[in-house]
Amino acid sequence: MDTLECVVLGAGVVGLAAARAMALRGYEVAILDRGPIIGSETSSRNSEVIHAGIYYPKGSLKARACVAGKHRLYKFSEERGVPYRNCGKLIVATNAEQHERLKDIRQRAADNGVPDLEHLPREAVLEREPQLNAYSALWSPSTGIVDSHAFMLALEGEAATHGAMTILNTEIASVCKSATGTVLELTDGSAFEAKIFINAAGLFAPDIARQMGEPFASQAPQAHYAKGSYFGLATKPPFSTLIYPVPEPGGLGVHATIDLAGRVRFGPDVEWVEGINYDVDPDRAEHFYARIRDYWPGLPDGALTPDYSGIRPKISARGEPAADFRIDGPSVHGVDGVVHMFGIESPGLTASLDLADRVAQEITDRPAPAGSL
Repeated sequence: MDTLECVVLGAGVVGLAAARAMALRGYEVAILDRGPIIGSETSSRNSEVIHAGIYYPKGSLKARACVAGKHRLYKFSEERGVPYRNCGKLIVATNAEQHERLKDIRQRAADNGVPDLEHLPREAVLEREPQLNAYSALWSPSTGIVDSHAFMLALEGEAATHGAMTILNTEIASVCKSATGTVLELTDGSAFEAKIFINAAGLFAPDIARQMGEPFASQAPQAHYAKGSYFGLATKPPFSTLIYPVPEPGGLGVHATIDLAGRVRFGPDVEWVEGINYDVDPDRAEHFYARIRDYWPGLPDGALTPDYSGIRPKISARGEPAADFRIDGPSVHGVDGVVHMFGIESPGLTASLDLADRVAQEITDRPAPAGSL
């Protein structure tokens, strides 16, 4: 049986970042993915926002990795020519009750190491964005947008420069732990052993861990799928920055983002689903109109068009508090050479470079080379 030094399962943004981190440390790395292109699921079906690190519980891995990853992502993008824009965002309160909640959001952000949020009264909000219905807002100057696919290509390219290879259209039939590594059998009947196995399979990561038996099976969380649909705007963009409502359970609300070409899209909403289906139901637009008009009353009838959807790889069920990111390495399960990444939803794109180094540190004491971010 062929043996590989390190296998990363999943060519999304976190898997590619982990592969790059391992390749930079001198490991022979193979990246496996069932899709025809890199990042074809969660990583290419999001808002492409560089998050500031505002909403997450103090001390959580989400908060720490997001804040550290944000700075690294901006620097990486600048140095590697990845298109991005530090456009900022407004978190908009439309009534007195939401205004009070902004105070808690601002304090949480400060606790997470994001002290730059600025409170804006209604007059100042309307100076920035005249079409908003705003009681008040928070201005986040360190929020931005990035070309997620260009970022993933840069990660893959840098990993490849250091010897990593990407193998697409590859389905895993089974995964099991052996005495000397992890054995992966493919659906074509071939098999090989990985001395180091990094499970970055996103939506499927808990199932992969359960396949591997104990101690992983009993520690793996249950996967829960929260679908988010996006609708595009068929009229002239009304905003020059990102517009977010006060967060709702399960997500950050139906917000307005602007891509690097200047197009506006709204989403995602939250729809708990049992399986994976990326179709966008046009009837959900009715819900979108109501939510968007809370902060943009001027949204014209018929202006929304179905765009795309994504599914959040959640490890907390509907109605439960949002779970933290999980990196289950030897320090958690006691097995050398295996790391599972669970629940890497938003802000996983922003946090990816930091999460990748945390994965590498779980299984190697080889330092990253100087200047590798």
